[in-house]
Formats: sequence, C-alpha cells, structure tokens
Amino acid sequence: MKKLNALVILLILIGVLGTGCGKEDLVDTWDQIEGRGTIIVGLDDTFVPMGFKDSNGNLIGFDVDLAKEAIKRLGLEPKFQPIDWNFKEQELISGNIDLIWNGYTITEERLKKVNFTKPYLDNRQVIVTLRDSDINSKADLENRAVATQNSSSSLEALEKAQVIDSFKDGQVILFDTFNEAFMDLEVKRIDALVADEIMARYYIAERGEEKYKILDEDFGDEEYGIGVRKGDKTLLDKLNAVLEEMKKDGTAKKISEDWFGEDIVK
Repeated sequence: MKKLNALVILLILIGVLGTGCGKEDLVDTWDQIEGRGTIIVGLDDTFVPMGFKDSNGNLIGFDVDLAKEAIKRLGLEPKFQPIDWNFKEQELISGNIDLIWNGYTITEERLKKVNFTKPYLDNRQVIVTLRDSDINSKADLENRAVATQNSSSSLEALEKAQVIDSFKDGQVILFDTFNEAFMDLEVKRIDALVADEIMARYYIAERGEEKYKILDEDFGDEEYGIGVRKGDKTLLDKLNAVLEEMKKDGTAKKISEDWFGEDIVK
C-alpha cells in the first residue's frame, strides 16, 4: 500500500510539473521585449540571399532588410544572432532568440513547435545539378548521391516524398550549410542537391548560370513565415500588422525589387 501511495504521489508530481512547463512555454513575452528595447532575431548567416555575410563580414540579405524595417516600426532595435540551424526551434523556445527569420519555411512539423506569421514569400523545393549532368527528372535520382541541408525544409520535403531509400546507399547526404553542398556539387562529390528555389537561383546567378541547371520537376511548393514562440501572441499580432502595413505602403515591394529585381512578396 505504501508503495502504491508513493507511486500515485510521484505520478501527480510529474503531472503538475509537466503542466507547469507547458504554461511557461505559453508566456507572452512582449512586455519583456519592449522593456529591454531590443528583439533577438535568430538566423543562419550563410543562407543567401535571405541573411548572409558579405565579403567584408557585414550581415546583409532580403530578410535582414525586411526585419530591420519591421522591427523599427515596432519601436525596437534588432539584434541578429547567428544560430546552428539544427537547433533553431530549441533556441527560440529556450528564449535565446525571440524570432526565427531567415527563409524559414512553414511546415506541419514546425507548426507543432512554434507559431508562424502569415506567409510573406512563396518558395519551392528544386533539384539542382550540373549543366552537363544526365539527371533530368526525379526518377533519374535513383542510385545517385543526393544532398541537402540538415534540419532544412528540403530534408522534410524529401522525407515526405519517401524517395530517400532510392538514393545511393539509401540515404541523403546532409550538410550544415547549402554553401558546402554547392561546393561539393561543383567538384562532383555529389550528383544533385535539393534546395529552396529562392536561395538556389540567387546562388547560381552569383556562381555562374552556365554551370548548373534546375530541373522542371520539384519536391513541392512552400511558403516562408516568421517563427515566434507559442505564447507570444502579442508579438505575432504586431508582426502580422506591420508586415501588412509594409506591403500596403510599398516598402516590402521596394526591398524585394532591391534583392530580386521584382516584387515577389505575397
């Protein structure tokens, strides 16, 4: 009986502690953010053209410019924090950063962990090969060395398509950054890579369009959004409002044209 009572007490304590942790995760931190006057934006600083370092080490990019303007309109100063993309959601939930804003694709799996603003850009997962490659379709990826970035939406798209088993050695080759994946493609250590179209087209334009080709077939359409903690409803609402304001007054269009030569904002 004593053992049974102890077990019941233990289970109650676990339930109480679990509930408490859940409530902490749902805390609205807007007053805290507003009080310190800064908001911490987490990003992968190698992800062209969304957020990356130029030749002088300065952080630039479409999302960087968009974030600076939006955060200024919130009456705050942005602090951009490079993070390990493998642990982006953990960084957000733990409070090390306040936003994930860097070509962050909205997926069902990520929606379980964070909330997203309304989408602001369309994207798709494309297949990139060298120009002289004999890979011309998804079927041609069978028994080929195919790569992508670890913990990326590209990897999620491949997993959803259930094609990884057909690749060489029944696996997809994972890199910490797409820059590393492109370098291995150039020297033919891999046969193809799957990546965000916006990033891939910018990279190809910079490195030489004559070197690469993007296949007509892809692994699906996606949308970019800004990730916030589950409890940060005030911040979420404010971001949605300011992004809508920037679309209406033409600011988002101008930033898009500066980076892409056209308005691709949703």
